[in-house]
Amino acid sequence: MAKRGSKRGRDISGILVLNKGLGVTSNAALQRVKRMFGAAKAGHTGSLDPLASGVLPICLGEATKYSQYLLDADKGYRVQGKLGVQTASGDADGEVVKTCAVDGITKENLQAVIDTFIGEIEQVPSMYSALKHNGQPLYKLARQGVEVERQARKVTIHQIELLDFDGELFSMNVRCSKGTYIRNLVEDIGFALDNLAYVTQLHRTESGPFAEKDAITVEELGKVMDNGGHAELDKLLLPMSKAVDSLPAVKLTELMAFYIRTGQAVQVPDVPSEGLVSLADENGSFMGVGEIQDDGLVAPRRLLKSS
Repeated sequence: MAKRGSKRGRDISGILVLNKGLGVTSNAALQRVKRMFGAAKAGHTGSLDPLASGVLPICLGEATKYSQYLLDADKGYRVQGKLGVQTASGDADGEVVKTCAVDGITKENLQAVIDTFIGEIEQVPSMYSALKHNGQPLYKLARQGVEVERQARKVTIHQIELLDFDGELFSMNVRCSKGTYIRNLVEDIGFALDNLAYVTQLHRTESGPFAEKDAITVEELGKVMDNGGHAELDKLLLPMSKAVDSLPAVKLTELMAFYIRTGQAVQVPDVPSEGLVSLADENGSFMGVGEIQDDGLVAPRRLLKSS
C-alpha cells in the first residue's frame, strides 16, 4: 500500500505547447496531457474558454515554478467578430440579448475605430470571465443571474491588424498584454461604431515566446504516444528556460553558482541595474530566476530543485 501523501507519477519536467481544441476547458486539456505524460505535477499558463482554441503552454514538473512568467506574458489572437448582434456573454455561447441593423459601415470606418483601441485602454471585465468574486468565478455567478460590480482594468493593445470585413463579419489579428479580454474588445469596437458586436471565433496564436507553429494537438500527442510511448512524448518537451526567455540571461561562475544555490546574493559583472534575470551555471545549464537587489547584487528568486 502506498504511503499517504506519496508522489504519484513521473518526475518529468519541461514545457509542452498544446494547441487546445474547441469545446474543451483548459483544465480538461491539462489533465489529459498530464495523464498521457504520466506526470506527477502539471499546470497551464492562462485559461482559454471552451469556445476558444489555440496556444496553451503546459508546464510539467519543475517547470510549474515558472508558469507565472508565461501568465504575465503578452498574447496574440486571431478573432472573428459579427456586427449587429449582442450576446449575454460576448461570444457565440451566449444568449442573444439585442440586435440592430448593420448599414453603411465601411472597411475604412471599421479601421478608423480599430485604430483608437491601440495603446493602453481600460476594460471592465465581463461577468462571463474567470475572475473571482468572494471566491466564486464571475461566470458561475452570471449563469445564476447574479451581477456584481467590476472595476475597470488597464490593458495594452500592442497591435490590431484588420484581416477581412464583408459588411457584417470582420476578422483581426490582435497582440495584447496579459489580462486583455478579446470579447470586451470586440464588443467595444461594435459600440464605438454605434452598433453591436460579439465574438464568433477565437484562436490564440501566441503566448509569450510560443507560437502556434510550436503547438501540437491532443490527437497528435496520442499518435506519438501510440508509436513511441513516453520516450517519444518526452522529446516534445521544451526546456524550462523557455518560460523566462524574455528575461536578461546571466551566466555564473562555479563559485557564484555555489553561493546562489545556498541562498546568498553574489556580485556579477555587467548585469542590469534592476529586475529579474535568468540564471545559468558555468556549463550554461538553467538554474532558475534571480533578482537584482538595490545594492546591485544578484540574489536567488526561484531556483530549480536540482540546482
